[in-house]
Amino acid sequence: MKPTELRADTPALHEDVYLNFGAHGPSPRYVVEAADEFVRAHEYDTSARNDPYDVAFDAFDRTRERVAEFVGADADEIALTESTTAGINAVANAIDWQPGDTVVRTDLEHPAGTLPWQRLEREGVEVRVVETEDGRVDPEAFAEAVDGARLACFSAVTWTHGTQLPVAELVDIAHEAGALALVDAVQVPGQLPIDVAEWGADAVAAAGHKWLLGLWGGGFLYVDRDVAETLAPRTVGYRSVETPTADPYEFAAGARRFEVGSSNPAPHVALTEAIDAIDEVGVDRIADRIRQLAGRLVDGIPDERLHSPATPESGLVTIDVDDPDATVERLASEGIVVRALPTPNAIRASIHAVNTSSEVDQLLDALDSEWD
Repeated sequence: MKPTELRADTPALHEDVYLNFGAHGPSPRYVVEAADEFVRAHEYDTSARNDPYDVAFDAFDRTRERVAEFVGADADEIALTESTTAGINAVANAIDWQPGDTVVRTDLEHPAGTLPWQRLEREGVEVRVVETEDGRVDPEAFAEAVDGARLACFSAVTWTHGTQLPVAELVDIAHEAGALALVDAVQVPGQLPIDVAEWGADAVAAAGHKWLLGLWGGGFLYVDRDVAETLAPRTVGYRSVETPTADPYEFAAGARRFEVGSSNPAPHVALTEAIDAIDEVGVDRIADRIRQLAGRLVDGIPDERLHSPATPESGLVTIDVDDPDATVERLASEGIVVRALPTPNAIRASIHAVNTSSEVDQLLDALDSEWD
């Protein structure tokens, strides 16, 4: 499949110039249809020979296996979640925190990677924030901050600048300090290759509703199987345990302990379909096209207005304008969809392989007045 064919299959891309995949990726028809078909079958075809729980759990198993294959893990290291935020919270809530324990994060994190630690801070956990510059983390500053910490949380690709952080290096630094490493990877799947084994992180949280073009509610969490055995989730249900009726219960082996109860399998059925589509196009091919299109955009932006790297590292391009909210509203009136960021105070265009050169040029033409 070519990126143009994937675009043709996605109705939301047929009218407006959509450049906001870092927030939400509109789904192709067959992704939505896969979810619809599952719901209809699950609700209409249930009978004595078609147990709805068996059908749902089989769907979950298939999605776990597909996600594991896609990210370079084993199926027992994947938990199906609602979102990246849910995955980060699941890990945060499974650690027996003590007053005086320390969490490290960067100042580049999305609220998904800040709010769980703010809550723990109210309970006596120290939160150290590594200050960064231009979307870059200084490994020495990170090493100093993580010394004596229990966990470090950081992004693989920053939502603020579109920079790629040196994940494997930061994981090694955290491990040398005796800390767990939790990675927010939501901006990676679907636009860049991902291999959790190469990263070596203890846990990686992500979701399918951005660059993978899946549905909301189709998140996933990788947890190293040995690390999972040391974690005790505070939310427990029959999908979390080996035998739901046992007293005392035993957590399910591996990452499945982070799943809970009767959630709707449809978004994860759609996630499987979305991964299949992205794989059919080819992640390397997607990444190359994104770099080309993002480079075209960057080349048309004055240097002093660019917050992202001059050589793009992802499809996320952050641009300084005088009034971000007003600019987003003006562009929307012209049929161009981008978003405003709180920090830096700027707008961000998120370019996917399904975009076109002419769409990038339309954005550049619409931004000309910002440089006057």
